[in-house]
Amino acid sequence: MSQPQQIPVTVLTGYLGAGKTTLLNRILSENHGRKYAVIVNEFGEIGIDNDLIVESDEEIYEMNNGCVCCTVRGDLIRTVEGLMRRPGRFDAILVETTGLADPVPVAQTFFMDDDVRSKTKLDAVVALVDAKHLPLRLKDSKEAEDQIAFADVIVLNKTDLVTPEELANVEATVRAINPTAKIHRTSRSGVDLKEVLDRGAFDLSRALENDPHFLDADDHDHAHHDHHHGEASAIHDVTVKSVSLRGGEMDPKRFFPWIEKITQSEGPNILRLKGIIAIKDDPDRYVIQGVHMIMEGDHQRPWKDGEKHESRLVFIGRDLDEAKLRKSFEACQAA
Repeated sequence: MSQPQQIPVTVLTGYLGAGKTTLLNRILSENHGRKYAVIVNEFGEIGIDNDLIVESDEEIYEMNNGCVCCTVRGDLIRTVEGLMRRPGRFDAILVETTGLADPVPVAQTFFMDDDVRSKTKLDAVVALVDAKHLPLRLKDSKEAEDQIAFADVIVLNKTDLVTPEELANVEATVRAINPTAKIHRTSRSGVDLKEVLDRGAFDLSRALENDPHFLDADDHDHAHHDHHHGEASAIHDVTVKSVSLRGGEMDPKRFFPWIEKITQSEGPNILRLKGIIAIKDDPDRYVIQGVHMIMEGDHQRPWKDGEKHESRLVFIGRDLDEAKLRKSFEACQAA
């Protein structure tokens, strides 16, 4: 029997007022021809328009565009399992986390639970950011910073409410916290749903296809890094930072124990890690992704002729010892 297709799961984070409700309502009401299941914390917050509901069994509301919406009752895993048992499966599931919540445990759920994992796969973490209020949010909350650091896609919303200069500042701040995420500027959450759903950001084999800049952070970053930093720190003293490492081919006997050890010892400080590793005598590129202490890696595709066999690794986190990471990473290189 063939393995049924795993349903992609998008985790949506962002502060109250950033525009999550507007985005969710678009998914539940627009005529996009796909079936999405939206899991929210509270229906009340979304205020679903009764004219759009075809049927409701209290737990699950079905919309007339084919999507369904349900609340997390108790446990996220049980909620997802309940959805998966419904006839007429979905193209994708979107899980909304409350404004203050740390998105990490939600994302980890889709890595950890075997049952959920066999039926679903984490697709991307999307953060909605309010361009006008972000500087304030960052001042009084570590969560706002974590949400940005953790995201694969950032929707910089309410851009119509700020001046071009303010927008440039906010974007520089976002970049300083997370150099690798894809940023979309929007007003009224008007992002094309294709840019948010089914991104394959966590899919190791797709990690680079739809995101050729998966690891270019340091290339386009350094040129205006100092200039940005001056700008960004004026608004906000960033405590989350990224460390970009690059090296040659790695000795697998050194590299794998090293990355294992780093993720165990530094795990709580590492929000995300992404890498493309060239392993000595291995014809394939090895791609790794990590969330805190959970890490996975896989052969992605053969190196192309003429492609430079280099290893690149980006850590995003707090209190990372850059010099130590760099030195120990370089020590893993093959002789």
